[in-house]
Amino acid sequence: MGRTKLKRRSSHQQQVLVTISLNTLSSSYLSLVSSTITSNTGLVLCNVIDRARELQAGRSSSINATNAAKIYTADVGVGSRATHCKLLTSGIWIGANKAYEKTSTSQDTGCKFSLRCGDGSSVSGEQYEDAVTLNSDLVIKNQSIGVTSTSSGLGSLVGVLGVGPADLTLGTVSHTGEVPTVMDNLYTQGTIGSEVFGMFFAPASSDDSSGELTFGGYDDSEITGDISYVPITSTNPASRSWGINQSISYGTTSILAETAGIVDTGSTFILIATDASSKYQSATGGTPDEATGLLKTSPDQYDQLSSLYFTTGDVTYDLTPNGQIWPRSLNSAIGSATDSIYLVVSSIGSPSGSGLDFVNGHCFLERFYSVYNTTNSRVGFATTEYTYATSN
Repeated sequence: MGRTKLKRRSSHQQQVLVTISLNTLSSSYLSLVSSTITSNTGLVLCNVIDRARELQAGRSSSINATNAAKIYTADVGVGSRATHCKLLTSGIWIGANKAYEKTSTSQDTGCKFSLRCGDGSSVSGEQYEDAVTLNSDLVIKNQSIGVTSTSSGLGSLVGVLGVGPADLTLGTVSHTGEVPTVMDNLYTQGTIGSEVFGMFFAPASSDDSSGELTFGGYDDSEITGDISYVPITSTNPASRSWGINQSISYGTTSILAETAGIVDTGSTFILIATDASSKYQSATGGTPDEATGLLKTSPDQYDQLSSLYFTTGDVTYDLTPNGQIWPRSLNSAIGSATDSIYLVVSSIGSPSGSGLDFVNGHCFLERFYSVYNTTNSRVGFATTEYTYATSN
């Protein structure tokens, strides 16, 4: 596996520390919301250093990212000056708490954009096209970005870089249909050889909470088994995102029959339909905690936990008891005492049969490598060295 040598970014380029999400927002651009990056609980996010890596036979390259407990972050350049953003959804937007600096590559399209997020937050503003730099090998010309003029409920969020499907951009930009995503443009501009995106994150509680985003392929050095793929579900609304069909069992007890849901880095926890959540709560003995909104369990109950099994296609993925609890060393990030034990599986708020009955969020994805293939409309998973980690 060869490596490419990175060039230093120009001092005239805006650097954006971005958060990663595949589906949560309904867009395909980049947005700035603050110069200081924190989570909703005040957890300060760190800048990350990018690197490039050639993978497999086709053109692909990777950048470093960070698992910051409740969100994922990476470094992105916008225009010819640097701005830091958060990776989320399928689009890019910038400019709320930190002004977007127009440069020689900035072009006002004359269109307006508006987004409402799943958590009730929203952004709106002007639509621009600008150069976006992920690393020296991943430079996108004329990427559509939303420059925020009005926002609510975003706290000190700096920005978002979307890696979700283009379908999510429909209706977000005036006088425009689908907006080409970062992946779309990297592929059509010949920068990557295939519309494939690979994602790896070590658990935030591990000694090394780093991650890696690979555009144009995946990094087989991060996986310990084969990647198994399943097609994007045909069930709406999950089919508009990175949606798959999946069943879930707790030990030998089925708690959710095969149904449609999504894979999403923008969701911290694992969310399941209310009927499945009730079965899980009963099986684990967890009790609702008003302060965190999670199920709380005693040390004895934790010792008795069984694995949670996610079956998609012909493969079953084992989320171990340790993988089902929030990292105790990071309890302050959810406003709790260090010695308490919380389960990361929670209710989605609606019964099964809605067309979106689960969300495999952050806490699932840090235990498995995931691959998102736009060309073949499929999602893949593989085990990693952290699948059976006990760091939580």
